[in-house]
Amino acid sequence: MSAALQEARACLATGDVPVGAVVVDADGAVLGRGRNEREAAADPTAHAEVLALRAAARNRGEWRLSGCTLVVTLEPCVMCAGATVLSRVERLVFGAWDPRFGAAGSLRDVVRDPRLNHVVEVAGGVGEVECRSLLDDFFALRRGDGSTG
Repeated sequence: MSAALQEARACLATGDVPVGAVVVDADGAVLGRGRNEREAAADPTAHAEVLALRAAARNRGEWRLSGCTLVVTLEPCVMCAGATVLSRVERLVFGAWDPRFGAAGSLRDVVRDPRLNHVVEVAGGVGEVECRSLLDDFFALRRGDGSTG
């Protein structure tokens, strides 16, 4: 999670929502990194998870990421949850829950839907306090109220 948080913090320089992700293989080696780049790239699909999955697939030389774990600071949205399923990631580990957009157990549960061709193992709430704090601080500054929490 520390590598994903490092990616998330790098978002602050571009004004992107601070979400970071890494894909690690079964041995724990990082295959791909990503951070939100929607603002920086003017790309609505430039979510941390999608960018990390793309980088991992390039590094692995194939789109199937069997045996890999996606670690992300915020529960994935529907698009990112779908990309996680389609890439055949074995495990998803995320920090903060997202009751508004989350698709790994909060609002929806795309990654564990048995009707799909692949089901992902999920561990949510890992490092949640630090992940949530980074997001809360970002949005407090954006609102201009200076409050955190």
